[in-house]
Amino acid sequence: MLIRNEDIDRVIAEIPAGHRHLRTTVVLADGTELVFQEAAIANIVRAYIGVKTHPTTTRVALKGERLVERKEGYAEWQLLEEPESRVS
Repeated sequence: MLIRNEDIDRVIAEIPAGHRHLRTTVVLADGTELVFQEAAIANIVRAYIGVKTHPTTTRVALKGERLVERKEGYAEWQLLEEPESRVS
């Protein structure tokens, strides 16, 4: 699915009542709503910035992985950069 800028009707970034983390809702022109948790958007932004600001990197790939061992306070499910996913 390719979502063009003109396919997007609204973007709402908010911390819903009773929650602590940001949710981002993308409302498409056809009425479809895509709701992203904060961690998903943060990872997309991290990958975007990694490509956009690096002088030679043209690709970064993140893969979802369940971590048994992780830092305190970190979620079990993480999007991690795939080994050798950076292409320059």
